[in-house]
Amino acid sequence: MLAEQRQKYILDQLAASGALQISQLVSELDVSRETIRRDLNALAARGLLTLTHGGALASSRAEADTQTRAAVNAEGKRAIGVRAAELVPDGASVIIDYGTTTHAVAQALLGHHNLLVYTNDLSIALLLGRRNGNRVVVLGGELQDNEDATNGWDTVEQLSRYHADFAFIGIGGISNDGEVSEYSRPAAELRGRMLLSASVPCVVADHTKYGRHTGVQVRHFDKAAYLISDMAPEAPLAEALKRRGPALLIA
Repeated sequence: MLAEQRQKYILDQLAASGALQISQLVSELDVSRETIRRDLNALAARGLLTLTHGGALASSRAEADTQTRAAVNAEGKRAIGVRAAELVPDGASVIIDYGTTTHAVAQALLGHHNLLVYTNDLSIALLLGRRNGNRVVVLGGELQDNEDATNGWDTVEQLSRYHADFAFIGIGGISNDGEVSEYSRPAAELRGRMLLSASVPCVVADHTKYGRHTGVQVRHFDKAAYLISDMAPEAPLAEALKRRGPALLIA
């Protein structure tokens, strides 16, 4: 098969599924990993897909910048934040992930006192720090290009030293079989580590994340105590989530 034929096949499959793994393409096209990487790099250079660790996403599946995401379902995210904050008593320790929905959680915690907050989101650190007797620990790591937040293996390693009462974790999508995912492996690894680092880990995701798979599975979703959303999913997804384990809280 010529390179042009392989690349058309890759784009057709991405249009259908939104995400592909290199191992899947190696098997289906019967070529080497190096060949597939060259094809993906060529398509990415033309802006036709977004590279991920071990695969690719359709360009439409790439995560938008913070300002764009903040405008999507802002009211629903505010409601999620309020519902999440109701779980947290004064004096609790809380891990708060970066993202627009977790920022809504932080906003809803402004009236709380004496919190110990662990976060990799610089805006959340400034929002909750130096007020009401709160203490804030900023998780170190590499500053992201499109987020005022840190990420990477240094962030995961530092987080592994701590354990909190609660964690509030954002995600990229929830597939129809109840699997949660992220756009990159570092983001997925960090969110999986957060799920293991709290007594009551909570995933916060508005209804626009339903039916979406963003490329990289977030492990340990079964450890989450709650999935907090603004709208109940349709019955098949609700049943899939029930099998996964977390209780569903609707704001």
